[in-house]
Amino acid sequence: MPALKAPAGHFTVLYFASASSYTSKNNETLPAPLPLSKLFDTLEEKYNGMKAKVLVSCLVTVNLEYVDIPEDCASEPVIKEGDEVAIIPPVSSG
Repeated sequence: MPALKAPAGHFTVLYFASASSYTSKNNETLPAPLPLSKLFDTLEEKYNGMKAKVLVSCLVTVNLEYVDIPEDCASEPVIKEGDEVAIIPPVSSG
């Protein structure tokens, strides 16, 4: 499967498991740049209730590297044009 190419000025968000179920999407593009600390707020604006129901327990990667979502930080990371962000909820095994 070829990598998704975000249009100019955007980055790609990939949704897995319950994040995909909640958004009814596997992926979408959002405008860049976006401070990493604003990612969950941006998704909450689009998908009301997602923060409490899905995002609080998710792992996040940017370009395949796990990142921590900063509360607020002077030198915080910024999601840039062309980046790939993955929202990865916990997976239960049984």
